[in-house]
Amino acid sequence: MENNVPSMNSIQKSVWEGKLPLEIVLAPSESRVYDQTDPYLVCFPRVSYLFSLLPKLSDFFSSFLIEPTSRPHDGWFSFEGVPLKWHYPIGLLYDLYAGADPASKTSPGRERDFSLLLPKKQKRSANTDSDSGSEGGDSSLPWRLTVHFSDWPEQDLVRLDDHGIVIHDAFINSVKEADFLRNGTAKGIMSLSKEDSSGLWKAVEQADLFSFQRISKILLPPPSQPFRNIPIRVFLPLPPDSSSPSFKVVQSPLPPFTSTSGQLASSATGSSTTSTQLQTVGSMIPSLVHVDKGESLEEDRNQVIHGTTIDSVFER
Repeated sequence: MENNVPSMNSIQKSVWEGKLPLEIVLAPSESRVYDQTDPYLVCFPRVSYLFSLLPKLSDFFSSFLIEPTSRPHDGWFSFEGVPLKWHYPIGLLYDLYAGADPASKTSPGRERDFSLLLPKKQKRSANTDSDSGSEGGDSSLPWRLTVHFSDWPEQDLVRLDDHGIVIHDAFINSVKEADFLRNGTAKGIMSLSKEDSSGLWKAVEQADLFSFQRISKILLPPPSQPFRNIPIRVFLPLPPDSSSPSFKVVQSPLPPFTSTSGQLASSATGSSTTSTQLQTVGSMIPSLVHVDKGESLEEDRNQVIHGTTIDSVFER
């Protein structure tokens, strides 16, 4: 029987090749022609970060800026008036704010509980997000964002610097955390050369999968040694309030195996199996999933991973 299960490399390749079409406008209050500035159009990798576009956007809008001395690292982005976190990949930001029925303050006629992951809408692929021109395409694409070069939102965002040190350090700290969860130690990332440390970040910034794989393999334990824990975060859109939408981040150590009693375990035994996504989510958010019944409390909720809605996770 032919095996149609995709390989891990092909899945990773598809994720890294996923792109989002963006339509970026200059904030009218910062433009010499108010809202008549031409938009900047680009198809951008989902795994990359918005701030990487700031130098190009600064050049593109320079002749329209009221304050022409604004620097690229003074730039920040907003969607529907909400400042976007610069340390989250653009694909995650899109899934949270504009993807499958997101937590949005401009969702007319909806009074829904957004505390349970994302609700079902339509299946979406990391590779088809950029295909907005086809019949039945996603009406939220291209994703329309606003770029600002003044009035930095101090309460929402940490300021960037002109050398990119702040964002590099934020990324490396995240990798350290993941390394420690996987191996019980962060020696792997700490022992990387300065060149590889910088190269790992550049690979993500430039969506260079080949370079990323070469360096990231150094951080992974040998095949004979299972992960101690799987590094994972769950982002939960919360009910929109009167001022802005928000979300909650949930994370905890998650062993990769499950014993016959249903308890998660860090090593495989004769009576244990690899943990399923349902068991994983249920252990992190018990109020969301009845693992023993194999169903969610809210049947119209789904996981969205890299732009793909996984319906089967919560089906009975």
